[in-house]
Amino acid sequence: MNENKKRVYCPECAGDWSRRDFLSVAGAAALAVGAAPLLSARGLAAPSPQSVPETAVARFYGTLSDEQKKVICFPFDHELRRKVSANWAITEPTIDDSFYTDEQRKMIEEIFRGVTSEDGYERFMKQTEDDNGGFGTYHVAVFGEPGTGKFQWELTGRHMTMRCDGDSVENMAFGGPIVYGHGEEGRKYNVFHYQTEKTNEVFQALDGAQRDKALVEKAPPESQVPIQGSSGKFPGISVGELSGDQRKLVEDVVRVLLAPYRQEDVDEAMELVKSGGGIEKLHMAFYKQGDINNDQVWDIWRIEGPSFVCHFRGAPHVHAYINIGLKS
Repeated sequence: MNENKKRVYCPECAGDWSRRDFLSVAGAAALAVGAAPLLSARGLAAPSPQSVPETAVARFYGTLSDEQKKVICFPFDHELRRKVSANWAITEPTIDDSFYTDEQRKMIEEIFRGVTSEDGYERFMKQTEDDNGGFGTYHVAVFGEPGTGKFQWELTGRHMTMRCDGDSVENMAFGGPIVYGHGEEGRKYNVFHYQTEKTNEVFQALDGAQRDKALVEKAPPESQVPIQGSSGKFPGISVGELSGDQRKLVEDVVRVLLAPYRQEDVDEAMELVKSGGGIEKLHMAFYKQGDINNDQVWDIWRIEGPSFVCHFRGAPHVHAYINIGLKS
């Protein structure tokens, strides 16, 4: 076996974490498919209950029996909605279980496809197959009741947390922190290594003094991604110190990180970055630990600012956490 494909025990994959800093909800706004973005009351482009995946959530909810609802449905403010992990089952049934009907399984995939881009969908599908035997081994839950107020559909499993909530969560992209990853070791086989390649273009564009600021010895815990606001302390080099060309590279990285997701969520995320002071308020940190092959293509890195956090751990395989919102 090629050692790059060797599996190793990963303690982070086995654990889970509670998000006490999780932000909460509100504001409807829309981006109808094929239309210009509509704005919420705060002026942010965002999904709405009428967005295509959200209407699929409502249809899915409408097909659930009372017995099914007892197992996978919860009040909107239930603590499970605030939990984040690189590997956990939000509810017991898997998508492929006989617990669901064929119609419901199709709706679950329809929702998932709707909250991802075309390229993102293909990458996530490969990841679920490689990591856990396929999309059908993952788990879903519904918080609140679609059509009556705040709601959120959530999918979890190995290296995955995905949300769909029609902008029920105020000042928060994606409805809360999201997680993605891929259990293939090394770079050649990992479907998200292209993000590290893009991020390292920024490092290569830095001069010596800038690299000294950007390069940090040890990374914080990967799940430590609270929104800190303007008073936060962020590791690495301030993007505001960079040249215009270097700042453009950082903006390109942020867009690459968001590219696997639907355009409505990307638009809201970028508006929230702007509300937090823009790209120039971000910081970038590259970590010496976990440098695969000791080649200074940094495999663990972090981008963080008042309204944006991405922690990417690429060694021995990818765990990535994204949290975008305004501090309450």
